[in-house]
Amino acid sequence: MSSDTLILPTPEIFSAFPYTPPYNIQAQLMRHLYEAIENRKVTVIESPTGTGKTSSLLCASLTWLHDEKNRARKGKLNNAATGDDWVSTQTRDRLRRQLEAEELEYEQRLADARQKEAQLKSRARVWKKPKPDDKPQQPFIDGDASFLPEDGGTPGDDDMNLSPAVKALMARMDSHTNNEEPEMACTKIYYASRTHSQLTQVLPELRKLKIPGCSMVNINAVSNLDHDVPYSLGKRKEQDNLSSICSDDHKYYQSRALSLGSRKHLCINAELRARVKDIDEGCRELLAEKKENRCPYLPPVGEEVRMNEFRDQILANPKDIEDLALSGRVSGICPYFASRKAIPQAELITLPYNLLLQKSAREALGINLKDQIVVVDEGHNLIPTLLSLSTVHLSLPLVQTALYQVTTYVTKFRNKLNPANLVQLKRLLVFLDALAKYSGEWRDMRVEPGANDTQCAQSKVSPTTKTEQKSQQLEVQEVLTPAELIERMGRKVLGLNMLEIVNYLKKSKIARKISGYAEKLIEQAEKDLGPKKQVPASRKGVVPPLHVIEDLMTALAGATDDGRISLTLINTSGPSIASKSRPKQPSTVDIRYHLLNPAPHFRDVVDEARAVIIAGGTMSPISDVQNQLFSHLPPQRITSFSCGHIIPPENVLTVAVTKGPSGRELDFRAGNQGDSSTLSDLGQIILNFTRIIPGGMIVFFPSYKFLENAKSAWALATDGGYLEKFDAKKKVFFEPEDQAGVESVLQQYATAVAGSSTTSQTGALLLAVIGAKLSEGLNFADDLARAVVVVGLPFANLASAELRERMRYVKREEEKLLRERRKETVEGAQPPTALRGKDAAAELYENMCMNAVNQSIGRAIRHRGDWAALLLLDQRYSNLSIRGKLPKWLGGDNLVVPGQFGGVMKQMGAFFHAKGRTG
Repeated sequence: MSSDTLILPTPEIFSAFPYTPPYNIQAQLMRHLYEAIENRKVTVIESPTGTGKTSSLLCASLTWLHDEKNRARKGKLNNAATGDDWVSTQTRDRLRRQLEAEELEYEQRLADARQKEAQLKSRARVWKKPKPDDKPQQPFIDGDASFLPEDGGTPGDDDMNLSPAVKALMARMDSHTNNEEPEMACTKIYYASRTHSQLTQVLPELRKLKIPGCSMVNINAVSNLDHDVPYSLGKRKEQDNLSSICSDDHKYYQSRALSLGSRKHLCINAELRARVKDIDEGCRELLAEKKENRCPYLPPVGEEVRMNEFRDQILANPKDIEDLALSGRVSGICPYFASRKAIPQAELITLPYNLLLQKSAREALGINLKDQIVVVDEGHNLIPTLLSLSTVHLSLPLVQTALYQVTTYVTKFRNKLNPANLVQLKRLLVFLDALAKYSGEWRDMRVEPGANDTQCAQSKVSPTTKTEQKSQQLEVQEVLTPAELIERMGRKVLGLNMLEIVNYLKKSKIARKISGYAEKLIEQAEKDLGPKKQVPASRKGVVPPLHVIEDLMTALAGATDDGRISLTLINTSGPSIASKSRPKQPSTVDIRYHLLNPAPHFRDVVDEARAVIIAGGTMSPISDVQNQLFSHLPPQRITSFSCGHIIPPENVLTVAVTKGPSGRELDFRAGNQGDSSTLSDLGQIILNFTRIIPGGMIVFFPSYKFLENAKSAWALATDGGYLEKFDAKKKVFFEPEDQAGVESVLQQYATAVAGSSTTSQTGALLLAVIGAKLSEGLNFADDLARAVVVVGLPFANLASAELRERMRYVKREEEKLLRERRKETVEGAQPPTALRGKDAAAELYENMCMNAVNQSIGRAIRHRGDWAALLLLDQRYSNLSIRGKLPKWLGGDNLVVPGQFGGVMKQMGAFFHAKGRTG
C-alpha cells in the first residue's frame, strides 16, 4: 500500500501549540491550514495582528510535516512487504531498524555539531579574523586577453564569471562526491516574508512549539497506522527516550530551520564590503580571481569537511540571518554558500520574497518547490512585489553609457574577436543605437527650445516642497507595448533575434568583460592625470549598465500582452546629458518595462508546490488576491479563511464619520483637499477628538500634499490656529518625508505619550500619510494608539498613464473571461449575476485604495488586552461596497454610522468612559 493512499485526518487538538488552550479562532485557523496542505489547496488567510498568526501557521504546517513523515514511513514499510507471513514481518522489522539507525545517526551528527559550535563560541573571545595574504593583490583585470568573451558554457549562480577552480568547488557543494554520504532531501516548508526584519520574528515562535520527542518520532508508533489512521501530532502521546542523545535539554523536537539571505546580509568579508558598492558584483569578481586572491572564507577545492561541519551547525541550532552571519565569522566559513548547502536537509526555510519569487534566484540557490509547502506571510505585499520584480528601470544616460562602452570595446578588440562574437556585438550595437536615438528624439519632441531655462527661473522664484518637486517631474508620459517600441526603433531592430542576443550575453559574460575594460580605462586615466586631476571615481562592484540592457532585452524577447514600456520625460536641473550632436538639455528620459499582470511570476510557484498559503493581518478584500493571482486555477483548489480578532468586541469601536460639526457632509476627494471650509471642518473634528481621546492618537492623510495643505492652513490664526490648539491638548508630530528622520520622530512621540501624565497635555498627536513610512510594519500598541483616524480614501492618481493602462488591461481580461463563461452557459439561460455588469477596472481601483486603508487601521490593537477607536472620516465609508472591503472583524455590522457628528462624540464618550480613560 503506497503512502499516497493514506489520508491524514485533520487533528482536533494541536498539542504542539505553545499556549494551552489556544483561542477558538487559532484552532480554526490551524485546522484549516492543515486540511489545505493535506488536500493540496491554495488558500488565502486573514488573521489580524495580535491573534498569534505566526505561531498558528508554524504549528499547523510543522504538525502536518511530522505526520507526513509517519505516513512516508508506513508507506515504505508496506511497500517492502505486503503479506502477513513471517518473511514479510521480518522484512518490515529489518527496514524499521534501518530507518531508526539512519535517523539516530543523523541526530548524533547534529548533536556533535551543537557541541562543536558551543566550543567555538566559548573560544570566541580569543578568535581572530583571518589575516589577509601579505602577497600583493593582483588586479582583477590582467591583460587584454581577460576581456575577451567566453566561447560557451551555461550561466550559473546569476551568471557568475567563475574560475575553473571555483566552478569545481560549486559542483562539489551542489552535488554528491564519491567520498561523501548522499544527503537525503526532505519535504520542507518555505516561509517567505518581505523583509529579513519580519522573518526574524519567526524563529522565536518556532522555539516555543512543543513538538514531542527529542528529535525523531518513535518508529514503533507506525503500528498505529495499521487502519489508515495516521499517528498525528494532534493526538501524540509522550515518547520514551530513544537514545543517549535525547536529554531534558531537548525534550521537544527542534525542527531543522534555515535562514536564506543575499550576499548583502551574509557576506563576512569586511575588506570586500568596505571596497565595493555592490556586494553581489564584488563577490562575483572575487570568485573569478586566482587562488591567491580568492575569498579567504571559501574553503579550497578538496576541503569540504569544514563546509560540511558548518552546514551541520546551521541545521543543529536555528539561526536568524544575523546569527548566521555571526556564526560564519566565528567559524571562518562563508555563511552564504554554507546555507545553500544546508537546503536539502532543512525542514523550515525562511527567505525574503525575492529569493522565492524569482525563478533565477531559486535556480541559483538550488531550490526545488516540487511538492513542497509555501507560506507567504505579510501577503498584502505579494502583488506589489510581484509587479516590482518584473520591472526593468533604466534611463537615457544609462543607454548612452552602454552604447559608448560597447562601441569602445568593439573598436579596441575588433581584430581579436572571432566572427561569431563580432556579429552578436554588432547586433547589440544596432539595438543600443536605435534605443538611444529614439529616446532622444522622443525627448526632443517634448522639450521646447528655451523651456528649460524658463522652468529653472520659475523654480528660483517660487520655492516648492520635495513632494511638489516630485509631482512636477512627471510632465510627459507615454505607454507603449513592446511591439510598438520595437517598431518605432526601426527596421533594423525589427529584424533582430532578441532571444539569440540575450543568450549570447549570458553565455559569453560579455557585460562584465566590457565593464571591466571600461574600469581599466578609468583607472589608466586616473594615473595619467596624476593626483591633482581626477576623472570620475572608480565604479568597481557596481552593476554594469549592460546588465540592465540585458534585462530589458530579456523582457522584450519574452514579452506578452501583459508587458508595457513607459517613457517619461524627467526635468532636472542637474548636469547636461547632451551628446556631441545635440545641444544641452537639462531633461532626460526614464524608460521602464513593467507587467500589468502579477500572476505569471507566481504561477510557477503555485503549479510546482503542494500547497500555497498566503497569510496576512489585513488581506481584505480576499477576492482581489484570488482574482489577480489564481484565475488560471480550478475553483475547487482555491480556499480562504478570515477570522475575527481575539479581543473582546467591547475593546474596539469602529465609526464612519460622515458629517462634521457644521453639519456638512465630509467629502475629502482630491478636489476638496485645498478648500478652506473643508480644512476648517477637519481641524475642528480633530480638535474635538483630542479632548476625549486619551494617550496617543494617529491621523492618516491620503497624501503628503493634503497633509501639507492642512498644516499650512492650521498654522494660521485666521483659520482657527488649530495647530496651537492641538498642541495645548496633545504634543503634535508630523511624519518626516525622509526615512532618516522616522526613528527620531517615533522616539519623541513615544516619550510624549509616556510623559503626558506629568504635563497638562493628555498624550500626543501624530499626523501621518497612508501608504508612507508609518502606515505599515509598525507597532502602535496600547497607549501609543488609543485611536486611529483615517481621513478620506487614498485613491491612486488617475493621471498616471501606467495605472490607466493597467485598469484597461484588467477590464479587457474580465471581458474576455465573461465571453468564455457565457459560451459555457446553456443557450438562452440567464448568466450568473457575478458575470453581468462587473467593472473589473473600477474594482481594482477600489481594492488598491482599501488595501492601503486596512494597513493603516492595522497599526492599532496589537494584542488581546489592547483597545482603541478606529475613526473613518468620509461619507463614502457608509457605502456598502466600501464597508464590505474592511476587515471582517471591523466592517459590516461592526461599523457604526451615527450620521450626525454629535452621535459620533456620544459613541466615543461612552467607549472611553467604559475604559476609565478620557482625554
